[in-house]
Amino acid sequence: MKTALAKQFMARLGMAGAIASAMLFAVPVLAQDSRLSLADRVSRLEQQAQAQNQGGTGMVNQVQQLQAQVQQLQGQVEELQHQLQDMQDKSKAQYVDLDSRLGRLEGKGAGTNTPAAGPGAPASSGSAAKVPAPATGAPSTAAAPASAGSAPAAAPDAASQAAYDAAFKALRAGDYAQASRGFRGFIQQYPDNSLTPNAWYWLGESYYVTMNYPVALEAFQRLLSQFPQSEKAPDALLKVGYSQLELKQTDAGKATLQSVTSKYPSSRAASLAQERLRRLQLQSAIR
Repeated sequence: MKTALAKQFMARLGMAGAIASAMLFAVPVLAQDSRLSLADRVSRLEQQAQAQNQGGTGMVNQVQQLQAQVQQLQGQVEELQHQLQDMQDKSKAQYVDLDSRLGRLEGKGAGTNTPAAGPGAPASSGSAAKVPAPATGAPSTAAAPASAGSAPAAAPDAASQAAYDAAFKALRAGDYAQASRGFRGFIQQYPDNSLTPNAWYWLGESYYVTMNYPVALEAFQRLLSQFPQSEKAPDALLKVGYSQLELKQTDAGKATLQSVTSKYPSSRAASLAQERLRRLQLQSAIR
């Protein structure tokens, strides 16, 4: 009896040992599986983070490329603006030079004993400075009336001619401050002289070339309102349009230039107005 009990006890003890051995063997395996799973998870997270970093780097590169393109476009725009400003400055200088040449042509033919000078430029007289005339001059013109429907303007005498010549000489020499003072003084002293319309025009020109556009605009408008039949009316209307454009009154300036082409279609002013309108259209297309 005791022997049987001992055998049963030993059998149970052996089974318990086997179970314990199996459990001891299984624990490292489970731990290894857990470690491998955790390593996989960490690896997966690292891959995701790397993918996100690569995506962020790609976006940064795209932003940098866009910034470079914007800077390049800004440089091109600035270059075009600089070229446009150069063209405007050259055009303005050419126009002033052309006006001066026309003034000399208008003064051609006025001799020492001629009381009336051609409107627009100083004439050669005993009390006035001589103006060099080109070889191929235009015929002398009679003094223009002061305004439409008014009595004929007084022909310039020696004193008024000398005052006008002095102001015009200062204008040609580039002394625009002295020229503006001279033309203003002439207008105040000789309001009904045949040279007064031209004095208003050159007064406006002396302010225009110094970029005092509001005062220039006023002078050109005064000429047109007081002397609408003056030979300088087409040029004065043109410069009204130019001054309005310089003052950023774009719509008014365009309308004025169009009126130059309709009122004086065959004039030099009309050709210049058409050219300026074409340039404005080109600028709008570029923008």
